[in-house]
Amino acid sequence: MDSLTSILVPIHREGHRFVIIFAAVTVVLFLLWYPLGWVGVVLTLWCLYFFRDPDRVTPKREGLVISPADGVVNMITEASPPPELGLGEMRRTRVSIFMNVFNCHVNRSPIAGKVLRVAYRPGQFLNASLDKASEDNERNSLVIERADGQQIVVVQVAGLVARRIVCDVAEGKELQAGERYGIIRFGSRLDVYLPEGAIPLVAVGQTAISGETVLADSISVEPHHI
Repeated sequence: MDSLTSILVPIHREGHRFVIIFAAVTVVLFLLWYPLGWVGVVLTLWCLYFFRDPDRVTPKREGLVISPADGVVNMITEASPPPELGLGEMRRTRVSIFMNVFNCHVNRSPIAGKVLRVAYRPGQFLNASLDKASEDNERNSLVIERADGQQIVVVQVAGLVARRIVCDVAEGKELQAGERYGIIRFGSRLDVYLPEGAIPLVAVGQTAISGETVLADSISVEPHHI
């Protein structure tokens, strides 16, 4: 029953036209050659699965930085935020989450706060698992500021087969932690630049769940053990 519930969820509105297109092609394939139609059925089901938009239960404790994407933590490094944001070259801890074509691609806000800046930059479509994808690929960046003044940078990075970054928020928008704010089609990555002093609570290779997995605790006074 749990497996069935995980599949039978609403789909993101960006997926509606794709599902219709896949279904229409499937009908044509059945008319052309019956066995080929079943290939279309499989692809249509995959399309439904790709655009799924499940509800998530987001931790609400102050200071937590929540994963904005489903996927695998494939990189934790020190890097400067995208230059188009105008935040200078001070390096911050960057947690990168790679989404393959089977992950849910709906993106969520890592913190509660106000969107101070939205910056889109066109670019290449390199494999999103590569380090240089953060610099060279098409991307859309947000600066979100919490009530205490701490800022988080979250960047949607297009991937090898991704050809559309969708961001549904504008500057001045107030977001809740875990609130949906965009989607990427069809395989990509999210970079989260943590506030100064915040230590990641995830490890490379760990699977993250959008809106639920805690990436860092930026105000905890508890000792960290690396």
